[in-house]
Amino acid sequence: MTRPEKTRAERIEAALREAFAPKVVQVVDDSESHRGHAGFQEGGGSHFIVTVESDKFQGLSRIARHRMVHTAIGPDLMSEIHALALTIRD
Repeated sequence: MTRPEKTRAERIEAALREAFAPKVVQVVDDSESHRGHAGFQEGGGSHFIVTVESDKFQGLSRIARHRMVHTAIGPDLMSEIHALALTIRD
């Protein structure tokens, strides 16, 4: 029996866990609430709300934190996402 492919939300969460060993990580697929808007994809996976809390963000600016998250997710996965709302705390 083959294992089903991971969803984008699962891939985002795995990347964040690996990069930041977070105290808190939450990835919510909010795509359905954007139905009819630009970037909406049937079946979800286009719009995400992400919360991540890690000591690795300590002392960094908001922009630096966002760049770190985007880098951790990676360009391939980022290119599949239309919108990413981030809450990043240390």
